[in-house]
Amino acid sequence: MTSTKYLLDVNALIALADPDHKHHEAMENWFVSNLKRKDSAGSQGGKDTWAICPITEAGFVRVTTNPAGYPNALTVEQALAFLTELAARSGYRYWPISDPWASLAAPFLGRLFSHKQITDSYLLGLAVKNNGVLVTFDKGLRYLAGSEYSRNLLVLD
Repeated sequence: MTSTKYLLDVNALIALADPDHKHHEAMENWFVSNLKRKDSAGSQGGKDTWAICPITEAGFVRVTTNPAGYPNALTVEQALAFLTELAARSGYRYWPISDPWASLAAPFLGRLFSHKQITDSYLLGLAVKNNGVLVTFDKGLRYLAGSEYSRNLLVLD
């Protein structure tokens, strides 16, 4: 069984962290099922890995510590403690980013139609570069990925 490398989007991280989030149950179920996936012989051999990167890490802290925009606002310390706890879970990887935005976003430039897709295109490009899959709740990313990069995107419902 081959393993898959997943990059968690900011919205996936927030849903995972917040038990009151509307997508918490779906994210927790997906996350736990991927950590416990077994190969056909019943061993843990092909376990998937999952990652965060500087963009998703900073985005998580920015959103979850904003009391004006997030009803269950955390302190910076609480947000960092969650990320530290998460990093201790099975399959964790940290994906550093050294590529320029234009390089990672290049495959999607023809489908960009809003300033709100700038970070999305960067994260999707990072998933493509690492032969991984961006995990998100953002259905709009399907258009950005197109059929050519649909294998690098998982939109949870």
